[in-house]
Amino acid sequence: MPKVPSGGKSAARGGPRPTAGPAPARRSGRRVRVSGRALTQFTTQLSTLQDAGLPIVRSLKILEGQMERGPFKAVLGEVTEEVESGAPLSEALAKHPGVFDGLYTNMVKAGEAGGVLDVILARLAGFMEKTARLKKRIQGAMIYPAVVFTVTMAILMLIMIFVVPKFETVFTQLQVEKPALTQMLQDFSAFLVESWYVLVLVIVVLYAGIRGFAGTAVGRRFFDRLKLGLPIVGPLVQRIVVARFARTFGTLIASGVPILEALDICQHTAGNSVMENALIKVRESISEGGTIAEPLGASGIVDDIVVNMVDVGEETGELDKMLIRVADNYDEEVDVSVGSLVSIIEPILIVFLGGAVFLIVLGLFLPLLTLIQSMESRV
Repeated sequence: MPKVPSGGKSAARGGPRPTAGPAPARRSGRRVRVSGRALTQFTTQLSTLQDAGLPIVRSLKILEGQMERGPFKAVLGEVTEEVESGAPLSEALAKHPGVFDGLYTNMVKAGEAGGVLDVILARLAGFMEKTARLKKRIQGAMIYPAVVFTVTMAILMLIMIFVVPKFETVFTQLQVEKPALTQMLQDFSAFLVESWYVLVLVIVVLYAGIRGFAGTAVGRRFFDRLKLGLPIVGPLVQRIVVARFARTFGTLIASGVPILEALDICQHTAGNSVMENALIKVRESISEGGTIAEPLGASGIVDDIVVNMVDVGEETGELDKMLIRVADNYDEEVDVSVGSLVSIIEPILIVFLGGAVFLIVLGLFLPLLTLIQSMESRV
């Protein structure tokens, strides 16, 4: 396991509290949540203040004083009071798991132990920035397909609710024989107009049922395996999961967190039960004196290239560097895969909309064609 680099400023305590108006109400025991952007900004600023040699209590008071009123300011005030009374920073942060997760507190603990808190905080901020960047990239790429799909469904619903009933009136007046497709369209249109609440109820119940099943251990394993096995989405999900694991594990090891603790943190932040099971086997292997690469390769979720890089990292003592390199490579592959997925989804949605409209038009005009043919035969 790589050693923590020496150097840096120690986490001294002390310093006056700057005046910033009345303090917000303390909210001990409440699990508040803070945006990733705010937490990243706080981590970066705290790292800068520590690198400048300021005592930790003074740094916390400065950051608390410049924050606007809100949950994060209240939490930071409680953390400052804990540290000022003699508690380690990691212990004070651990009392607010809704804001500072296990990854955060364990890295801070390692930084305190090695006297390199500024270095660890800078590394943690970099990790959070890269993770947020990847998340935004994926969310941004999915906005366009989601909008197109929503508009498509809205157009189809409008046609079925407002257009199809008018044709039904015409067909009734002309006493035209309706083909099966036309009758199906009219029946579905009547259902949407008269019993739309039943469809809404079915959707809500189905959604609640799926969410409830996904919340169970069996359901989570089922959906996690399903996502990995999907034809187009599966490889993308696999790259995201492996990139998250590699960056988290590599960052923890580079920060001096013991390898078994690092594996525990990675297991709880993996975001996929298949990867969690793989990490459980990796932890068992390490506990028994084995390697990391072998159980990772046996899990099937990690490619052979990643397994080989981890193997080389274990042999050379540069596992953290290899893992970060894997994460960087996979982030680039995720970016390419997301772009490819969007380029595939666009024509699929266009074909779907065109096909649906074609079926509706065909169903509406077939009776008219039949009427025209019958009139021509009479002439």
